Amino acid sequence: MRLRALRALPVLAALSLVLGSPAFADAVPGYGPLPPQNPATAGNGTATMHGDSASSDTTPYAGPGTGAVNWSRTALASACPTIVIGSDAKPVALCTTIFGQTPTVHLLNPADGSDLASLALPKGSLFGGVYAYLDNANALVVVDGNDNLLRIGHHQDGAGHWALTVGQSTLLAGAIPAGDNIVGLSPGWDGRIWFATGGGVIGTVDTGTGAVRTLSTGEGVGNSISTVPGHTAVATDHALYLLAEAPDGTPVVEWRAAYDRGPGRKPGQLSWGTGATPSFFGPGDGTEYVTITDNAAPHENLLVYRVAGGPAPVCTTPVLTQYPASGTEDAVIASGRSVFVTNTYGYPYPALPAGAPASTPSSADFDGGLSRIDLDADGAGCHPVWNSTVKSAALPRLSLADGLIHTLTVSGPTGAAGVQTFASYSYATLDPATGAQRSSSWIGLGLLYNPLQMTGTTAPDGTLYQGTETGVLRITRR
Repeated sequence: MRLRALRALPVLAALSLVLGSPAFADAVPGYGPLPPQNPATAGNGTATMHGDSASSDTTPYAGPGTGAVNWSRTALASACPTIVIGSDAKPVALCTTIFGQTPTVHLLNPADGSDLASLALPKGSLFGGVYAYLDNANALVVVDGNDNLLRIGHHQDGAGHWALTVGQSTLLAGAIPAGDNIVGLSPGWDGRIWFATGGGVIGTVDTGTGAVRTLSTGEGVGNSISTVPGHTAVATDHALYLLAEAPDGTPVVEWRAAYDRGPGRKPGQLSWGTGATPSFFGPGDGTEYVTITDNAAPHENLLVYRVAGGPAPVCTTPVLTQYPASGTEDAVIASGRSVFVTNTYGYPYPALPAGAPASTPSSADFDGGLSRIDLDADGAGCHPVWNSTVKSAALPRLSLADGLIHTLTVSGPTGAAGVQTFASYSYATLDPATGAQRSSSWIGLGLLYNPLQMTGTTAPDGTLYQGTETGVLRITRR
């Protein structure tokens, strides 16, 4: 809390520039605002895998742009789904090693992307650990495989060497059933931290007292969770839950909205049910609505709920209908009245979580594509705006500074062998108003550059850090 004002300055400055720019308003009218700045996290855009605790997948920072770019690759022999950046500008990556699936934290040099320090953690579930956030003191908050909630800070010694160390550890094991693991993590506004387990236990923890309070849904959770003032959203493999908390921190269900989970896990998804982390958004304060995708067949639906309106959706519409079937393992981009959905149907992940059921159908081609859906002006419905055939291999992010969607695309052979060998990966920008591709810069071939549908993080200086199957790409304007 003591650094909250300092954290907010660059974010507020960027937002002021965005909303005050006539050129931006003409290019992408109606986007924004950024979600409320969570006082427990680093600044919006760089605090979580999805940018902020609301999981909007927006950023207040401009990316490398539509011109020529430079890029470098940091080889870590790991997939790196979460890259966060604090007030000291140093990227912190949570990665999982290719061999052994060990979660490992890396501190990167912002000057060239090189690895300054690393810290291996006990292995958990979901490929050893995926979700974490950066707090307001530049410490990574993550749960290890022994159900310890850790704050991992970084510091430099007198000789100039960097190190990552655990500054706080809170044991959660007594509240987690044997064999279960925490998969989702996000801080509330009152100082408690919310979590969800793969087995459907939802809880809060007070790291000051060690008090843990939980409820059990009896349903599986495969994605992260999201928080805004007074509310937490958790998507299980059967329903979307909106929760508050009792005075002692016990989670309280405000409403539960069941969705169509389809006939089975689709190819290109990691679990049976929604593949999306819930995202809060809205044209007012950025928290009026919450959205996920379902798993209906053959096309998934975008589901939008009014936070204060209960479990009946205000919008249910099929998405990615330019193809015979659709599905996603990505969170959506949600900003203002607009939602952008990425198609991962058929995407050939090199591995699946333990216990993942066989897909239905057993395989499918990866077509890619995105859809944009807008809420109606009265908030009582929605309508499709465009469908795009851009083949995104990463979870895209919308910049509220440059009015572009930034991603990595793939071309060439995209079957299970192709994405690891001769598939071609490029940094690309899209026009959110039309879905058209604005630029493309070739990066490389095969598994060294495969982003595995993970999302990139843009630093305040415009550098894009994109996790890949084997490390981190650093992309800058030339």
